[in-house]
Amino acid sequence: MFPERGADEDEVLEELRRKTAKDLTFDSGKILGSMCTYPHPFAVKVITEFIDRNLGDPGLHTGSRKVEEEAVEMLSNLLGLERGYGHIVSGGTEANILAVRAFRNLAEVEKPELILPKSAHFSFIKAGEMLGVKLVWAELNDDYTVNVRDVEEKITDNTIGIVGIAGTTGLGVVDDIPALSDLALDYGLPLHVDAAFGGFVIPFAKALGYDIPDFDFRLKGVKSVTIDPHKMGMVPIPAGGIIFREKKYIDAISVLAPYLAGGRIWQATITGTRPGANALAVWAMIKRLGFEGYKEIVRKAMELSRWFAGELKKIPGVYLIREPVLNIVSFGTENLEWVEEELKRRGWGISAHRGYIRIVLMPHVRREHLEEFLRDLGEVVRGK
Repeated sequence: MFPERGADEDEVLEELRRKTAKDLTFDSGKILGSMCTYPHPFAVKVITEFIDRNLGDPGLHTGSRKVEEEAVEMLSNLLGLERGYGHIVSGGTEANILAVRAFRNLAEVEKPELILPKSAHFSFIKAGEMLGVKLVWAELNDDYTVNVRDVEEKITDNTIGIVGIAGTTGLGVVDDIPALSDLALDYGLPLHVDAAFGGFVIPFAKALGYDIPDFDFRLKGVKSVTIDPHKMGMVPIPAGGIIFREKKYIDAISVLAPYLAGGRIWQATITGTRPGANALAVWAMIKRLGFEGYKEIVRKAMELSRWFAGELKKIPGVYLIREPVLNIVSFGTENLEWVEEELKRRGWGISAHRGYIRIVLMPHVRREHLEEFLRDLGEVVRGK
């Protein structure tokens, strides 16, 4: 019931702490299946100081609007583009929906179709339903990358664009984006790359010497990229990113919001009111850590993932789904659902709904956490 009178601050906080006591926390080391992490302490400071900024009405916060533009520019640079067009949005789901909306609006096809891998994120299902776009699912190869030949065979006059994944949700697999780019150019179609996870991993991993194909605007067929700073970028939730190669894509999804303080403001995002503090935190974290700082974070995560994959192989009855590409390791066992439930009973935040258990080696995950998990996993698999 709505309370008649307000309560003491300490009372309210204590009740909140009691009600959320069962939540898993990142600092516990028990959350192993999430692509998010505890935000960097500096980003938390930024959010706290600038919590009142609203980029939905940029005429009130012209400085914040400029900072968002600079954040988009830096993300564009990271992705191989001198100047890009986009926004800091609520996450990869909104970013992917915006890309599909731009492709649809520019294509002007009566019965639009989008070709995407069977490994694509569920956000595209939302996009298809919301935008009236038919999703055409392409088959995967044995290594779980999209079959480019099957993509080509599915192209029709109704195709509005192609999607490739740079860091699949389940396995962290990177599709053959160079081949998809060539295909897109051959057929005059835009290619969207969902790098919600991989965008803040692959550039740094490549700099560390890991053999990962190009995935971004360095490939001419790529017209848009989703990248989520609230994942490996360590920015507080929500902070996704959508970057377009050309301004025409933003223009195609912009609508007039004439009553705002800035006058004739055009909005391209799905949300109207949106948190400016998160965009400022993206800018601040990139400035604070720089390329070298993020490279060190990725180095630790990639090395830990390789060690963890090797340790999993030592447990009888446990097998890798495939060798890790990024800092995601997925494995299977017999009686997988039972194993999942037993591990959850021991407090581990995991999921086996895809037919395997996925462990994401985020910055909050340390080796001692994984050693404890490996002990529990071994005991559960042995039936102890």
